[in-house]
This record gives sequence, C-alpha cells and structure tokens, in this order.
Amino acid sequence: MKNDCSRVYAWAGFTLAAILLASPASAQYQPRPLNDPATGESFHIEGGVSLWRPTADMTVASEGFNIPGTLIDFKKDLGVTDSSFPAFSLVLKPADRHKFRMQYIPISYQAESTLRRDIVFNGQRYSTNLPVNTDLEWRAFRFNYEFDFVKKNRGYAGFIVEAKYTDIRADLNSPIASEFAHARFPVPALGGVGRVYVVPNISITGEFTGFTIPDSIDNRYRAHYVDFDLYGTVNITNNFGVQGGYRSLDVGYLIKTDTGSLTLKGIYFGAVARY
Repeated sequence: MKNDCSRVYAWAGFTLAAILLASPASAQYQPRPLNDPATGESFHIEGGVSLWRPTADMTVASEGFNIPGTLIDFKKDLGVTDSSFPAFSLVLKPADRHKFRMQYIPISYQAESTLRRDIVFNGQRYSTNLPVNTDLEWRAFRFNYEFDFVKKNRGYAGFIVEAKYTDIRADLNSPIASEFAHARFPVPALGGVGRVYVVPNISITGEFTGFTIPDSIDNRYRAHYVDFDLYGTVNITNNFGVQGGYRSLDVGYLIKTDTGSLTLKGIYFGAVARY
C-alpha cells in the first residue's frame, strides 16, 4: 500500500513539473500572421490580350489653306461601322505594392460611302454624291505606374500616374482628291484603381484615369483624355485567368486649327498569363 502511494505521488509530481516547464514555452510562442494572397496575385510579370468591340462616336475637322474644315461625323457622313480591336497589355511587378504597366490598342476603321452633303477636309471640298474611301488609324498607348496604398489578401486600392500617347490619322480618298489629317500628342493622366475578390479566385476591378489640358494655357492647343475600365477576372490558376469587362475611352483635342472628338464604349473579353 505504501509503495502504491509513493508511485501516485511520484507521477503527480512528474506531471506538475512537466506542466510548469511547458507553460513558459507556450507563453513565449506567438503564431505568425497568415499570409494567403488570392489566386492570381503572386506574380512578377503579367501579359494580357483581349478583344474589344466598342460603339464609336467620332468627329474630326481639319483646316487647310486657311479654309475652315467641316466637322465630319465618321458614321453619318462617311459610313464607318463599329468594329472589334485587339488590346495588348503588360504588367511588371518588382515589389508587392508597385506595378509598371503598359497597354497598346491598334484601332482601325475603313469605309466606302457616297457623300450626302458637301464637306471640306484639309482645304479640299468633297461634293455631294461623290464616292469617298475612308481610312482611320488610331494608335492608343498607355504607360503608367501604380502604387497600392491599401493591400490585403482579398483586394487592394491604389493610385495611378500615367502618360497616354495618341496617334491619329484620317485619310479621305475620292476620284478628285486625296487628303489626310494627322494628330499626335501625349497627355498625362492621374487616377485610381481598386480590386476586390468576391471568392479567392474571382475578382472585380475598377479603374479610372483622366486629365485635361485647358485652352487657358494656350488657345491653340487643348486636349482631354478620360479612360474608365470595369472588369472581372476568373483565375483558373495563379498563372492563368480569363477576363470580361466594359471600357469607355473618351479623347478630344484641338491642335492649332484641327479638332477631333473620339469616344469608344463597349465590352471586351480576354485572357492573362502570369509568371
């Protein structure tokens, strides 16, 4: 009996000593915060391609030989119809909150029509019932830096500093005259971007950039550029996803005596690959 009691006291003492030794160690242990970025957020390079089909509202006027140009509507006057265009994008992400991005959209319209009114373009008069071939080439570039001042595993918010470069050329060819107007100009822009993950692999992103060069600086030059983009991404893996969204691009300019207003709005679908 005495031996049994001694054994009980020995086990009790051993258990108490083990608890006392373990308590300080567990008090010192602090679990690390869980960092589990959403699918598609861990990358250094992202490339994307999409197909955009916008509706277009475009007008241009070009003076020549001191003869004021007619404000020409590309749809009503020249028979231009809506088309689809590819868009190419590249994102470099050297650090978690920093991104360098670029995008290129080659926009092109061609049309054949018979004029329903007289128009003056680049100093030349195109008379009613004259057949005209139209060729509009618009190369739209974006170069920007994004800093995400709010960064969470399920979303972020940031600001954008951007340089937009627009290169537009319009050609009108007829049996009696062939003329073109060419405008190239850079426009700086500022804006913001936000993304939220509704589930770990599906996100919704919205971004807006814009800027205006008022004619108060120089009444010979004026430009505005407003770009809005709202899209969703389904990330099948961390390295590949598909996208769909809506984009609005509004550009207006006055360069000396030439003016233009080009607004494109519509949906697009595409894919992105990451490394």
